[in-house]
Amino acid sequence: MSKISNVLLMIEYLSTGKKYSIQELSDLLEVTPRMIRVYKNEIEKAGIYIDTIKGPYGGYVLNQNVNVPKRFITPNKVEIKERDIFNILSKAIKEKEKCEIEYRSKKDKSITIRTIHPYDLIILGNNWGVAAYCELKDEIRHFYLNRIKKIKILDKYYK
Repeated sequence: MSKISNVLLMIEYLSTGKKYSIQELSDLLEVTPRMIRVYKNEIEKAGIYIDTIKGPYGGYVLNQNVNVPKRFITPNKVEIKERDIFNILSKAIKEKEKCEIEYRSKKDKSITIRTIHPYDLIILGNNWGVAAYCELKDEIRHFYLNRIKKIKILDKYYK
């Protein structure tokens, strides 16, 4: 996991009120004991102070309430099943290129052809999606990648 994910996870463990030894935290976060000390220093720089209990039965304990949103700690694993579509959209977003998509409706399974201006790849529930301006609907829409049947980049750019 990334450093920030580990720091947030360490705060979550310590916010239970339980005392954790450096080795316990090291095992839980799958990092070295040295990194646990680095994380403690980073947390304290952010104004969250962790008490250190010295001795053979010592460890770290957090004596204040800190609420960390769970969604940042344990994100759902979202696979990219539509890797080709994902890669095409990534390129279009970077180059600010319009795309033409064949998009399947959720309700009646009909296919519409839309010209979109893709802005960002996003997670919609447990699926990847794209936030884009849709010329057909004349507004920003979210499109699920698994419902895009065909995609092509147009030789037109947007601002």
